[in-house]
Amino acid sequence: MSTVPCTLCKRRDAVFMRPYSGEKLCVRCFTRSIEDKVRVTIAKYEMFKPTDKIMVAVSGGKDSVTLLHILAKIEKAFPKASLCAVTVDEGIKGYRDEALKFAASNCRKLGVNHAVTSFKELYGYSLDEIVKMTLEKEENGKGLTPCAYCGVLRRRALNLAAREAGVDKLATAHNLDDEAQTMLLNILHGDALRIARVKPVLADVYPKFVQRVKPMCKVLEKEIALYAYLKRIKVQSVPCPYAQTALRSDIRVMLNRIEEKHTGTKFTLIKSLERIRPALEAVAEEAKLRDCRQCGEPTVSEICKPCQMLRKLDIR
Repeated sequence: MSTVPCTLCKRRDAVFMRPYSGEKLCVRCFTRSIEDKVRVTIAKYEMFKPTDKIMVAVSGGKDSVTLLHILAKIEKAFPKASLCAVTVDEGIKGYRDEALKFAASNCRKLGVNHAVTSFKELYGYSLDEIVKMTLEKEENGKGLTPCAYCGVLRRRALNLAAREAGVDKLATAHNLDDEAQTMLLNILHGDALRIARVKPVLADVYPKFVQRVKPMCKVLEKEIALYAYLKRIKVQSVPCPYAQTALRSDIRVMLNRIEEKHTGTKFTLIKSLERIRPALEAVAEEAKLRDCRQCGEPTVSEICKPCQMLRKLDIR
């Protein structure tokens, strides 16, 4: 069996070829390239300060656990910085329990303090219960998807956890695929101006809002998966049972098929986003945060989205 030498080091056998660059990389050079991409992204967008207290949103899946491992490695060079993690238990039977175990075990291995919060604790109901209530209340099953509820309520849960922990930044594991999907989602939902808010660092500054950063937003999902495999990082691989109900799932399949035929499409989409963002920001109305009249949490409208959703289900 013939082998191909690594493009970078020229010494070890390549295990992976990047279609968009033509690079053939060995295990060491590939894993180092992923870590370097994260470091470069952090530096380019000035995501952290040397003294920041950082919380990582860890679901237990490949993206978030990989981010935790890479940030833990980077953090060792900054003794005045600190790292902690949080996992949101949405309450998805047969799925989230396993993910919690992977999140907790990785945090223990890395010596990272780990907190867990839940929908049940915060809202009084698990996602499974909310989905059941939605099906009972919505006519003809045309209401919001489980992912719509989950996304809004999980973002609120993460902000509450980060604020309670007193951290400076909340790091999420959004990858390049996620960002490209979000761009198309906003267009298909008829809200193209919202693309202006798809950024590596969210610019919102508000006392009750912990700034969010996306250190892996320039890394492809499949490369994150390979990194986790090569590093033997234990993660949950079972997909969420509700994922297929979301439009994002269809967009993901579409983009993957296009990328397979036209290498580099995802990178091109992200570059296009970065070019048009200034123009979108110029015409989009500035979203100013305020306190929700009902719960007091930060929102861009009088009543926040979580409260609107829960009120619709007669939960609040």
